[in-house]
Amino acid sequence: MPGRPLKLAALGPEGTFSHTLAVRLADEVILLPTIGAVFAHVAAGLGDGLVPIENSEAGGVGPTLDGLLAHPVFVTGEVYLPVRHHLASFVKKEEINLLYVHPQTHEQCSRLTDALGVEVVHTPSNAASARAVLPGSRAAAITTREAAFRAGVPVIEQNIQDAAENTTRFVVISKRPYVGEDAVKCSVLLDPRTDRTGLLADLLAVFARLEINLTRIESRPAKRGIGRYVFFLDGEAVPQWGEALKGLAALTEVKPFGCYPRLEVGEWR
Repeated sequence: MPGRPLKLAALGPEGTFSHTLAVRLADEVILLPTIGAVFAHVAAGLGDGLVPIENSEAGGVGPTLDGLLAHPVFVTGEVYLPVRHHLASFVKKEEINLLYVHPQTHEQCSRLTDALGVEVVHTPSNAASARAVLPGSRAAAITTREAAFRAGVPVIEQNIQDAAENTTRFVVISKRPYVGEDAVKCSVLLDPRTDRTGLLADLLAVFARLEINLTRIESRPAKRGIGRYVFFLDGEAVPQWGEALKGLAALTEVKPFGCYPRLEVGEWR
């Protein structure tokens, strides 16, 4: 995949972090209204997609995990983006009476939102937050610098995220798995259909026996009633990963997402 032009579908509208990253990775970007729409685009064989999967402050991105659960796609790359949020408004900070913010952004900027103490309206994207702030209103948005600029809303306070090292991990999703030899990470979904004592310990023991370092474990509702969960696991790409999948398949349902490289911004241009 490196070395050729790449077309990516990503969450729009213009000004989202997904859009900002996609235009630096790809020669052509298709902006779609939801993360679910990006997954549907890829599953239909229309091209690759770029989606956020986890944030260093807010954790896993629910719509992306649900998309991986529901659609026949593979992960073919990952990229890390430093995330900087800004407060944008036509009025001074002390005059704000309404705040537009994406739910994940809300979690990443909770100190400021709590300090403002005003009504919060959640939006589908950071760009939508900026567009919701109208001249003459006392509303504000927590958004990206690019989205604020595109919406014509002045930035009145910069870098308001709770953590200075706030970072979001994005993954490229594709209809086919990555086949290069430079993979650094592998991902898999485990879907236990039965519940028994020690099952999770037995699943993790497969990795321990093969000396595979897991870098992430996250549970997500299986959509089959309360108390039923699936598990997303990432691990270092090692030769014994295939053997681990065979061992896991003897214990539970397994949906492998493949092994893939880490991408630097601009690597595919």
